[in-house]
Amino acid sequence: MADVGVRPARLEDAATIADIQVRAWRTGYAGVVPTPALAAMTGAEAQAVWQERWAEAVTAPPSPRHRLLVAVQRHTMEHDTVVGFAAHAPAADADCDPATTAELLTLLVDPMVGRAGHGSRLLAATVDLLREDGVSKLITWVFPADRAMRGFLEPAGWAEDGAKRQLDLGEPVSMIRLHTDIGTDDE
Repeated sequence: MADVGVRPARLEDAATIADIQVRAWRTGYAGVVPTPALAAMTGAEAQAVWQERWAEAVTAPPSPRHRLLVAVQRHTMEHDTVVGFAAHAPAADADCDPATTAELLTLLVDPMVGRAGHGSRLLAATVDLLREDGVSKLITWVFPADRAMRGFLEPAGWAEDGAKRQLDLGEPVSMIRLHTDIGTDDE
């Protein structure tokens, strides 16, 4: 079994993160997001933009509470391979207190290594960091038809909180907000 873990993202990870994002979206969002929108979001030009954005997330995050983590498989002490990533930030929704509520902006694992525990490790590391920050509630936005993400989060204690939004992706696409309590028992 490979040595696995989670660490903060580094600048040199940005291209791999963008590649994983594009491949995971192509796999996971087919039939969920309109085909033309998905093609635009995952084409070569878009991938270059994503790489720039992830590089900026590492080098110039908007705040110390904006974090980008990567799941890795270690081959040697000096070499590892990024196999997934998660990003979180203070919640920006008007009905959330950013001091106590954070948003899981994304959590994606390379489809080539799915179901190996990388998503669970990323989520656990995210929760650990947020608890250190005093956060007690975590939210995320998902497509109702994204059975994979919902099937990952809901058994872990996430549930719909009633908030909804529409994205214009050439046609309206609904999203729902999920939430979970991450407060510690000793609070």
